[in-house]
Amino acid sequence: MNTRSRKIAALVIAAALGWAASFGLDFAVAKNVVADGPGKTAQGDKSQQTGDKSQQTGDWSQWGGSSARNNVPVASNIPTEWEIGDFDYETGEWDDSNAQNIKWVAKLGSQSYGNAVVSDGRIFIGTNNSGGHLKRYPSNVDLGCLLCFDLESGRFLWQHSSEKLPSGRVHDWPLQGICSASYVEGDRLWFVTSRGEVRCVDTAGFYDDENDGPFTDEESIIKEKGQEYNLKEEADIVWVFDMMKELGISQHNMCSCSVTAAGDVLFVNTSNGVDVEHNYIPAPEAPSFFAMDKKTGKVLWTDNSPGLNILHGQWSSPTYAEIDGQAQVIFGGGDGWVYSFDPAGDGEGNAKLLWRFDANPKESKWELMGKGTRNNIIATPVIYDNVVYVAVGQDPEHGEGVGHLWCIDPTKSGDVSPELAYNSDDPDQVIPHKRVQAVVPEEGDFARPNPNSAVIWHYEGHDKDGDGKLGFDETMHRSCGTVAIKDDVLYIADFSGLFHCLNAKTGEFNWNFDMLSAAWGSPLIVDDKVFIGDEDGEIAVFKHSADPTEAMKREDPDDEESELVPYFGQPYMGATVYSTPIVAHGVLYISSQSHLFAIQAEEN
Repeated sequence: MNTRSRKIAALVIAAALGWAASFGLDFAVAKNVVADGPGKTAQGDKSQQTGDKSQQTGDWSQWGGSSARNNVPVASNIPTEWEIGDFDYETGEWDDSNAQNIKWVAKLGSQSYGNAVVSDGRIFIGTNNSGGHLKRYPSNVDLGCLLCFDLESGRFLWQHSSEKLPSGRVHDWPLQGICSASYVEGDRLWFVTSRGEVRCVDTAGFYDDENDGPFTDEESIIKEKGQEYNLKEEADIVWVFDMMKELGISQHNMCSCSVTAAGDVLFVNTSNGVDVEHNYIPAPEAPSFFAMDKKTGKVLWTDNSPGLNILHGQWSSPTYAEIDGQAQVIFGGGDGWVYSFDPAGDGEGNAKLLWRFDANPKESKWELMGKGTRNNIIATPVIYDNVVYVAVGQDPEHGEGVGHLWCIDPTKSGDVSPELAYNSDDPDQVIPHKRVQAVVPEEGDFARPNPNSAVIWHYEGHDKDGDGKLGFDETMHRSCGTVAIKDDVLYIADFSGLFHCLNAKTGEFNWNFDMLSAAWGSPLIVDDKVFIGDEDGEIAVFKHSADPTEAMKREDPDDEESELVPYFGQPYMGATVYSTPIVAHGVLYISSQSHLFAIQAEEN
């Protein structure tokens, strides 16, 4: 089957699977189902950052695997080919007779954007309620859901259910579910709900026969419904922090942040944004970023730097590292700036800014519905070898547009942007940042290079044909995704479907590939292979190499002029893949729009 035929088939299957999930057709199947209760696997290791191939990465307990967010686990014998099997669209049942290298499949909802995380024999993932896992919430009830499955079998264990806000789509968009990834440590899990809450839950649920939330009696809630339900299928909630109530935020469309932590401190982006008409900022004084005690939910410090300059929403996730002896928590702002703070704050409940970086050209302009050239930041910053990598982008609903990828030196302080803005009335005085356009030449504004710039390199595309301009396939477009880096080779996908490979140290262009479909997610590098999903449900699999002739192969091996295609091919998942592939304990996990697949090489 050629690429175009596979794409058509994928779209047909995606539509059918989405229809089946929307009606709650049930299946939860594995080739080997275990007894009740979660299976146990070895605790996670620390080999991700060392690159030590002698030790396999175990648990994958947060987005990116660590607070540095570089999706580069260690494993071997990861499959590059698989067949997902067949589905009965009347019953939803999985038929594994034609499946290849599929360990198990678990049903999600009809829309799934968040990434899976793995810890202590369980796998956790956000979705909506179209899967209908709980009897008290049928599939036609719209919820944001965090699902927990047994890692060995894929059996459903429990669900956290977030009812939709009555204010509707301005704050909690229909059918979108939980779009962020969780953070897990020990027997506690923290995540951000779509309705503007940070929640801490017990990873064991009620399987440990204990209620860990003194103020949350799930059993009494269930009894009030007047029916018998299985308490063990419910989440055991430890504490809840309502950001709308406690911080006065007004998230745009939903809250989505994959939190991270350092010690007992949890870091959160609030998603504070514009109003329903996109005309003003309802809560400019409310925090955009904050730190809290992960054990108690107590707020430690807050920061509202983007203020009235928020462009749309703020859905990026924080990154943490200690660099040259200075701990830093780094946030992508809804104003298109990158901010770094001292995780300890100033000791008085406020943030302590280390540096800030405008990731857009000063003359770029924000226009509604993505028509302009100024972008906010949705991607998560990544730290590799003590430098920061981040791309700009917009809500995918705004469509395609020009983007930028930056490599930033995080050891500087203050305003470390590439340029500073001035006005001819006082050409030696830096002017304040302006939301729509930082430098308006018609008003006498101009930009100068910043002597304190932290730019190591900047990538906006590569003129492959040397004609002096960037064509579509030469441009770095808007991106929702993060970079992944190994051996100084960097990969990133943009929303226009181009997959870029660069030198991480210099920004030098190595190669790119047009996936012919939008990419929302980020790459996975493992086992000297690179995986990236797309909106057509395909997973392009390349050899990990800066050389395009090694990373890819000729579509027709006998024709030296034929197109280069991914070396290992493009297996498909049957439905759109918005998420990022992960690996834990030697198993590849990929979530499509409607299902979570555990992919493992079958024994001969």
